[in-house]
Amino acid sequence: MSDVAAQEVLIEVEGLYKVFGNNPSSVMPLVKQGVSKDDILTKTGHTVGLKDINLSIHRGETFVIMGLSGSGKSTLVRHFNRLIDPTEGLMRVGGVDVMSLSAKQLEQFRRHKMSMVFQRFGLMPHRTVIDNIAYGLSVQGVDKKTRLDKAMEWLNTVGLSGYEHQYPSQLSGGQQQRVGLARALCTDTDVLLMDEAFSALDPLIRSEMQDQLIELQEKLHKTIVFITHDLDEALRLGDRIAILKDGELVQLGTPEQILLNPATAYVEAFVKDVNRARALTVETVMKPPLCRITAEIIDDALEQMRKSSDGYGYYFTEDGYQGVVLQQALEEAVKELPGQKMDAHMLENISAISPDSLLEAVIPETLDNDYPLPVIDEEGDLRGELSRSCLSRVLGETHSSDGKKDDGESTGVEAA
Repeated sequence: MSDVAAQEVLIEVEGLYKVFGNNPSSVMPLVKQGVSKDDILTKTGHTVGLKDINLSIHRGETFVIMGLSGSGKSTLVRHFNRLIDPTEGLMRVGGVDVMSLSAKQLEQFRRHKMSMVFQRFGLMPHRTVIDNIAYGLSVQGVDKKTRLDKAMEWLNTVGLSGYEHQYPSQLSGGQQQRVGLARALCTDTDVLLMDEAFSALDPLIRSEMQDQLIELQEKLHKTIVFITHDLDEALRLGDRIAILKDGELVQLGTPEQILLNPATAYVEAFVKDVNRARALTVETVMKPPLCRITAEIIDDALEQMRKSSDGYGYYFTEDGYQGVVLQQALEEAVKELPGQKMDAHMLENISAISPDSLLEAVIPETLDNDYPLPVIDEEGDLRGELSRSCLSRVLGETHSSDGKKDDGESTGVEAA
């Protein structure tokens, strides 16, 4: 997942409202007064699709919009390429006011700025796989050789080598969706819109498609707007998640923020049954490291150790992390061998873990060790530590009926 904080804003939505009916503007005063969606429908025959949506999407992030049927998520995403026009509000893509575009400009905008992957694949049955993938480029006016060469590259990228001359009816559902994904990527647009793209697939194929999208995004850094009703899918794919209810944005945040700090009872109901161990990474729950020991001489190492109150530290040399050293071991060594160098026999052999690891993968090792596991990144830097208490606090946390968090000792890691 990308670090969205430092990235430029690509899509801006401000004060967006959508009312469906014969005279939407006449209903807007009721909407802004806070009259419920159901009451407005009963009184006026109009349907409130979206109500005062404000959000920004950063270039290169996977932004998930989720909610139940009727929440407004598909309505919202269709505003991005103006398949639907708002009743009120602003929509900017790359700083351009989409509502200001002429019919010709809008046509070019859709061809070059945004591509879509549909739930039901949207493939043309009379065209071969390669021609389906190349279709967007043909609409853009790209010459045949260039578009077929590029389409073949994307065909290989999504794992369908050898299928170029097949027709959609000859492919499985998962293969058809790979073609749809390759077609959307082939046009090299700024934004990829994916509307319930994997929901028609069986669970195993769906998981494989999620894996492939994650893998592709690590290489491509596309701006992806992904719509789903499935929280597990949202947590797995999204850099940030926007949750809609009855056309309103009820929470926007990272997967960790939504999982650990649900803003409303509606969001809390969504997250209560999520297996946190499969959704949270080590980085989201680790604590800062308390003590990093780097001295070569045991006397100096003990001096470093005494600055910490926990009685242990993580020992590093030029070759990186070596193990956990205990204050007691250093004190005994200083008595016996003052001025001597650190030695491997003084260390506790405790393996390091990655900040990107899912909690599920590190639970056994965390429970098996008396000391917190060091969290070390790909560069070899000490990022934090993961203890049993960290796991117990996050995985054992429940919510009582009054909505307050309960971290009682009756719940623990074992229950997760």
